[in-house]
Order: sequence, then C-alpha cells, then structure tokens
Amino acid sequence: MNKLVESADAAVADIRDGATLMVGGFGLCGNPENLIAALHRKGVKDLTVVSNNCGTTDQGLGILLKARQIRKMVSSYVGENKEFERQYLSGELEVELVPQGTLAERIRAGGAGIGGFYTATGVGTQVAEGKETRVIDGREYLLERPLRADFALVYAWKADTWGNLLYRKTTRQFGPMMASAAKVTIAEVEHVVQPGEIDPDSVHTPSIYVKRIVKGERYEKWIERRTVRPRPA
Repeated sequence: MNKLVESADAAVADIRDGATLMVGGFGLCGNPENLIAALHRKGVKDLTVVSNNCGTTDQGLGILLKARQIRKMVSSYVGENKEFERQYLSGELEVELVPQGTLAERIRAGGAGIGGFYTATGVGTQVAEGKETRVIDGREYLLERPLRADFALVYAWKADTWGNLLYRKTTRQFGPMMASAAKVTIAEVEHVVQPGEIDPDSVHTPSIYVKRIVKGERYEKWIERRTVRPRPA
C-alpha cells in the first residue's frame, strides 16, 4: 500500500478543532516543520499537544502557540519560549508538566496497551498531587497513566512508500513511541524510497503504525542557540 500523500496540507486535512496531538521533537531538533506549517495554515484550534517542549517563541510549535491554536500543552520542558510563559501566567494556556522520563514512559505505555505504571519520580512534589500512591519494598511510588492521541506528527529521515521509518541520530527521540500511541500517525520525511530499500534491521518504526507519509518540501532545521568558537588570532 502506497501511503505517500501529495502535500503536508493534505496530510493534516482531517485534523479538527479540539484534537489531541503528539508532536515529535526535542527542542527544535526533529520537528515536523512542514506539518506544523500546514496546521498553522489550516487554522485548527483548541489543540491539546503532547510534546517534549513547545519550540521557541517564533519557531517549531511556538508558531501554533503564538497563533492561539493550542489550548493545552503536556510537556517536560517549557523554557526558550516567552510566549509560552506569558500565556501560562495569564491563564490563557493550560499546562501539564511531566518529568521527561515519565513523559516518555507514559507515551510508550499508551502504545503498548499498558494501563499504568508506578514510578518514584515526583514523589513528594506537586507532580504527585491527586495521584494514587503505593509503597513497594519500602519505597513510595506514583501511579502514572498512559498517554494516547488522535494524531501523531513525527519527522523521520527516510521512509519507504509502505511507511517504514528510519530516523537519523538525535531526531529519533520521541518519534517511535509517539507513532505507536496515536490513532493516526503522519510521518514527514526527507527521503522516500521503494519498499525493500531500507534494511529491515534499520527500521525504527514499522509501517503498521504509520497511516500517511509526506515528503517535506523544505527545511530550515532551526537551531535554538547557536554557539561558535571565537576565530583564532
């Protein structure tokens, strides 16, 4: 089955107001840039977004946040985005802060069909408020629930037309977990090849999890903070 669609706009055409999205990326690394831009053009709003962070003020998911398209963020890091801070402090944005390891495991649990898991992370902090606790071998743990989404938007370096995905280096981050935890996974990729051209041992996300793929038209590959060495004298 050929899962390649003609454009990013076509790929996100059925994402409606109020949807829950998982969006890959770590900082600005591995953001599905073209899919984010397509959502911005579409104007879909009241989104709940599960992502490590919300980009920067003007880049990544920050584009959607600035346009008031996001109602709630479920994230582990909220720095680098002044608009995020402003909206949160003014009560315009709902935020659920989740420790990074817990966020990753909640997403993985959602994809694996796990009903919940216990972790010691967050015990005795605001993270524990309202959560069931249990003492195991003399140590207190929190019960964390899985995360699932209507759509997952992930970026991969290469895909075949069936939807098998290969990520490159740091861009791999949350992508494989998110792809398994959503009803519909849309993958934006730089290179599209024919089935059989990706070594099976190199497939990070099997095609069974992927509903659509789109070849990205252009990439800025944003950098949050560019630091260079001073030129030698």
